Amino acid sequence: MKIRVISCLSVLISFFISSLLFAQTAETLDLNGGWLFRKKGDDKWMPATVPGTVHTDLLANKVIEDPFFRDNEKNLQWIENENWEYISEIELNEKTLRRRNLEIIFDGLDTYADVYFNDSLVIRADNMFRKWTASIKTIAKQGSNKLYILFKSPVKTADSIKKNQIPLPGGDRAFTRKAAYHYGWDWAPRFVTSGIWRNVKITGWDFFMIDGISIEQRKITNETALLTAVLDVKSAEKADFLTHVTDKGTGGRLIYYTTQIQPGDNTVKIDFEIKNPKLWWSNGLGKQNMYDFFIESTDNRERWHSVEISTGLRNIELIQEKDSIGESFYFKLNGVPVFCKGANFIPADCFLPRVTKDKYTELIKAAKESNMNMLRVWGGGVYEDDEFYNQCDKNGILVWQDFMFACAMNPGDDVFMENVKREAIDNIKRLNNHPSIALWCGNNEVDEGWKNWGWQKQFKYSADDSAKVWNWYAKLFHDILPSVVSDIASVKNYISSSPEYGWGRPESVTSGDSHYWGVWWGMEPFEVYEKKVPRFMSEYGFQGFPDYETIEKFTLPEDRFLFSDVLKSHQKHPVGFETIQKYMDMYFQNYTEREKDLLQFAKESQYLQMYGIGKGIEAHRRAKPRCMGTLYWQFNDCWPGVSWSGIDYYGKWKKLQHRVKDLYNDIFVSAVEEEGVLKVFINSDKPEDIKAKLVMLLVDDEIKDNPWEEEIEITIPANSSIIYYQIPVRILLKGHDKSKVEFHCDVQNLKTLDWYPSNAYTFVPLKERKESNKKLY
Repeated sequence: MKIRVISCLSVLISFFISSLLFAQTAETLDLNGGWLFRKKGDDKWMPATVPGTVHTDLLANKVIEDPFFRDNEKNLQWIENENWEYISEIELNEKTLRRRNLEIIFDGLDTYADVYFNDSLVIRADNMFRKWTASIKTIAKQGSNKLYILFKSPVKTADSIKKNQIPLPGGDRAFTRKAAYHYGWDWAPRFVTSGIWRNVKITGWDFFMIDGISIEQRKITNETALLTAVLDVKSAEKADFLTHVTDKGTGGRLIYYTTQIQPGDNTVKIDFEIKNPKLWWSNGLGKQNMYDFFIESTDNRERWHSVEISTGLRNIELIQEKDSIGESFYFKLNGVPVFCKGANFIPADCFLPRVTKDKYTELIKAAKESNMNMLRVWGGGVYEDDEFYNQCDKNGILVWQDFMFACAMNPGDDVFMENVKREAIDNIKRLNNHPSIALWCGNNEVDEGWKNWGWQKQFKYSADDSAKVWNWYAKLFHDILPSVVSDIASVKNYISSSPEYGWGRPESVTSGDSHYWGVWWGMEPFEVYEKKVPRFMSEYGFQGFPDYETIEKFTLPEDRFLFSDVLKSHQKHPVGFETIQKYMDMYFQNYTEREKDLLQFAKESQYLQMYGIGKGIEAHRRAKPRCMGTLYWQFNDCWPGVSWSGIDYYGKWKKLQHRVKDLYNDIFVSAVEEEGVLKVFINSDKPEDIKAKLVMLLVDDEIKDNPWEEEIEITIPANSSIIYYQIPVRILLKGHDKSKVEFHCDVQNLKTLDWYPSNAYTFVPLKERKESNKKLY
């Protein structure tokens, strides 16, 4: 959400609060510059960058080498065990000090931080996901003021918290409100950071100040949009509060509203309506229309300010209904069922302040170019920067938003619960006006872990302990978080955990969303994707090496062989290389050269990843509307390494990502053999019918002319998946060696004459194709 401010003061003073700009009775002072830092106990202060982290500050001052180069990671683990000091001198003038209210605001502190202003403790932070605010009115002085922050070791602090508590799955991650991937994952290194990771500022205000605005969308149809502007207003005194809302696009005034505000925090709700609204649509379904609302407020002393808010109008529903199969799981956007095509998004760097607006723009642009319409923000990362959601709004990418919990149970004390509640409130309010937000999900795989991963046995819980830990979980994910979503979120869609059922349970393919890891973890063949088709696949994946050019960036020449210690340090899965090798043996001809040549191995791993995930995507799309979503793991990387990503850390597309662009096209043709019959499906995600021509060819490696071909004219209904052609395989292949032929299918739009992405089907396993390895590259 973007807001501009217009002030009647002779000098316009603007400031950002939670992505909003305000003026009139308030001013702001940016505190991002002029910082120094040091390890506690050292004498020497060094320049620091804010927003930033200890690791990046150490790197900038040449105290450490590049954490991503070679195996430097292992030499930098000492950083997490130290306490770190940051200091800044702030000049305040008499005009600022005359403000009736003076507050210091940190948009993000990572994580355990004691903040002192002129030697007075004003903030004791313990959650990197929250905004922290404190009054400094009584301790600020004219001239120089000292701002000092002590960041305590997150590891040692967690150790002290864990004492005298029930041990929990997840270890430090369970007790610390910090990005879980910082502790390492099977695709991420361990860099447990500290620092001022988002903006810091001082805000001064006199009479009243708007601290946030949400546009609640109560009812959206093609005929009307019933809306409520929810204003969080801080006031220093009792006053009349008069507001009018204008549609900036038309200039028409929508509502004039009068109420009274009291000293302290106020919530002002203003209902208004727009006739015949232009709706916001996801990528492929329509335009990403946005509205600018101009809101002017004044009190009974004619002190006023104006704000402008941008948002998109849409109705997004999660449909979970019992049916003959089990229970559905799909989204409706403005009444239209949406087949969700996308991936899981992880933080784009281990050191979050390095993720620039340009980086977000590049990644979301890549998602749109790949014909995606949804990204899942995974619960082991962070609530992303505003720019991520701005780009999703602009490009029509729906966002499945996890709360930041992944693969760990949670404590149950009141302090922890209140901390998480405040975290949820802060981030829901910050993200409320983004039309891309489609769903709030309580956690990633915690319910599955508790029920299927043997945690109770691993931690030797008694029956009482198990009941206590589960009740803590239920209180947070079945009570607190859904209540907050219901109370303040513009989008009320909430599920407590993803997936609903673990991949080993039969319900995982009949109800809810599914994470299917029988491929990779279970060592099942890719063809199992064609049998285990869920209602909504929210996680599945396979690893692929990055391009050789990326490998060269984090290695020396002597490191570039299979499987060097340096290369192993950039493969975080415990049996990752072995798993890739086993699948290569399963699908490719056994070339010993592969084991000697890193370049060859890297290329083949990318082809294998593309082939395997492609099998899954095709099966999911053919199964529409039984299955209504496919989000593979994972879209991007946080560092250069071997991972499940389609796009590597430097933005280079793997073969998977190029293939996804075709597989996610709005018109997609796919052939599959079922019980000896070859069936040709065409899947359409378009909102209108298409007149088309289906062209099918049998291609034989040893015959110059195609031995069989057929064309038919068809009508492809909107939002459909239909079989358009069937033929027994024995008839089609009569007289041909099935290891040498392929079935090709293409679709042409008869109105535009454009061809949609073609597809091919092979009649034998890839390994048995006579020409398969010649065609890999």
